[in-house]
Amino acid sequence: MSQFDQELAVGLAAVRQAAAVCRRVQSSITAESLEKKDKSPVTVADFASQALICRALQERFPSDPVIGEEGAAELRVSEGQEFLSSITQFCNDAGVSCSSEQVCDWIDRGGLQEYRPRFWTLDPIDGTKGFLRKDQYAISLSLIIDGEIEVGILGCPNMPVNGSRSERGLLAWAVRGAGSFVQALDAPNSEPHLLSVSKTSTSSDACLCESVESGHSSHSWSGQIAQQLNITREPFRIDSQCKYLAVAMGNADIYLRLPTRKGYQEKIWDHAGGVIVVEEAGGTVTDIKGASPDFSQGATLAQNQGMVVSNGQFHSAVIQAVMDNAPSEE
Repeated sequence: MSQFDQELAVGLAAVRQAAAVCRRVQSSITAESLEKKDKSPVTVADFASQALICRALQERFPSDPVIGEEGAAELRVSEGQEFLSSITQFCNDAGVSCSSEQVCDWIDRGGLQEYRPRFWTLDPIDGTKGFLRKDQYAISLSLIIDGEIEVGILGCPNMPVNGSRSERGLLAWAVRGAGSFVQALDAPNSEPHLLSVSKTSTSSDACLCESVESGHSSHSWSGQIAQQLNITREPFRIDSQCKYLAVAMGNADIYLRLPTRKGYQEKIWDHAGGVIVVEEAGGTVTDIKGASPDFSQGATLAQNQGMVVSNGQFHSAVIQAVMDNAPSEE
């Protein structure tokens, strides 16, 4: 038993509900909408996911604020009414009877940006381009107390179950000091599996995981790092915090999130859920200089640069390779 059993139970149920809605929205994406680069499906899913999760948190933990990615201001104006109507309908279809005004209020609960001693952070859809391609994306929810991640949840609706080609959808979670677990998203009553990072002990045997989009992490820089570490395997490229889960499951050994521009500050919702899942699975997470991620700075990791995630076997060597090949800041 954990002191955070209630928070975990509420979070897991909320992420499952949000994942079901995201799946329904994603299934409606057509080849024509992809060709036109129509982002309306991911917009609807993003807002609906945040509304449902913030509603669940408000109901059980009304004094807990949420630092999230979205706000409802654009939905409250006339131009956003069509989106709002669709979002409200998806929430109602999920079994949540609500008005459009309630949906906006729930979304706005995720509008906190300043640090508090206790708060949740939420990314309702991490990996928007993956979502639109009908590929990998994640729903990430975490509870942070006194700057420490205490509970982290990752919903990955398209991740394969036990390597299956047909069965997809994983739900992973971790509570500080209690380990990391994974379960099939569609089997809430099944026995969860304890997660453990790989036993790969030399960097030359490592599988490197990185973002699909080079705009999220410098591919040229990571290529130089891989060369120094004598990594010859092709990079495993997937979207979203599914990369953290890949490391926690032992499917990858290293994940690099390398800065693409000077001064960029990582958003906490892009990392918090994944960080604790990897750490509780036995892995190591630092920034590119080897410092622990600091979640006491509000909405961003203002004291950190990038992120380096590994199975912990050769983390210092990875950090050294990152720094040795860092682009000039001139």
